[in-house]
Amino acid sequence: MGIVTQFPNAQKPNQIGFERLELTRILDLYGRMVAAGHWRDYAIELGQDAAVFAAFRRTAERPEFRIEKRPALRHRQGMWALIGEHGIVLKRGQELGPVLAPVERRLMKLVD
Repeated sequence: MGIVTQFPNAQKPNQIGFERLELTRILDLYGRMVAAGHWRDYAIELGQDAAVFAAFRRTAERPEFRIEKRPALRHRQGMWALIGEHGIVLKRGQELGPVLAPVERRLMKLVD
């Protein structure tokens, strides 16, 4: 009765993904950038270490921004990262909202 048995497949998940609220927030921003005429395409990559949302100005280019979710970095730098076109980390944090803030500000400048 007092024996604890280890679950046989207690490993890390096969795939990291976005939760519904996270994806809704990202796609809302994407839709507003499309309406402003700035973005035209996106891609989602769900891997073992990270989930990545990439936004493109044109289909044949490198992504202008990548939004990465890396749960392994949750207790270090934060699991969210905004990465620019040349691979430079522009913003990193624990919450999605502040990480998307530079793109939100850019959208305000585009609309004005």
